[in-house]
Amino acid sequence: MKRVLEVLESEKDIPVHYSGIPVWIESVDKHSNLATIQARGTHDVSRVVSIEGLEEK
Repeated sequence: MKRVLEVLESEKDIPVHYSGIPVWIESVDKHSNLATIQARGTHDVSRVVSIEGLEEK
């Protein structure tokens, strides 16, 4: 959780993947360990996923 929040708040572009797909982290719910993400380079619908599935690349 700590690292996910650091990535979210960073001014740098830190690559993160979910299931092998590059994503943006839009927000994080600290209480449920869920993140709202969106695939990079698309205007797809946002998804809510477990932070356990996020990988820093």
